[in-house]
Amino acid sequence: MVKETKKQKKLEAEKEEVLVEIPSEEILEEEVLEESDSEEEHSGRSTVSKESEAVIHIYTSFNNTLVHVTDMSGKTISKVTGGMITKHSRLKSNPTIGMFIAKRIAEEVKDLGIKSFYVRIRSKTRNPAPGPGAHSIVKSLTRDGFKILNILDTTRMPRGGPKVKGGRRGRRP
Repeated sequence: MVKETKKQKKLEAEKEEVLVEIPSEEILEEEVLEESDSEEEHSGRSTVSKESEAVIHIYTSFNNTLVHVTDMSGKTISKVTGGMITKHSRLKSNPTIGMFIAKRIAEEVKDLGIKSFYVRIRSKTRNPAPGPGAHSIVKSLTRDGFKILNILDTTRMPRGGPKVKGGRRGRRP
């Protein structure tokens, strides 16, 4: 009987050890779950780790202004248009609206730690000059403390190709 009690004590001690070990594993699993939950919360927005540079694509026409901010790999960080700022169609390409677009972009980008930009300005195909909002966007971004590394005009210009409708003297009333 003495031997049985020793065996029973050993079994009980082993059961207690097993019971003690299981909660510690569950705690580790819970910590892993909490970490993955925190990653899921931030997965909607791209994060910039060491890079402090981004590319701003500005498309300006005489009717609207679109600004698209991407990181260096091309992943979207922010996108703001003139229609998001004002609902008056005549004001979407206005330089004042361009300033508000730049302010909204600056707020979103400062959280990610981006401090310098490459700017790519594009206007409607065949237009020799960008719309009125492009200059004010670049100007207000520099006022907000961002560094402009490069400004590039990426307007598409046709090289030959089909003839423009309207003839030599253009469309007449």
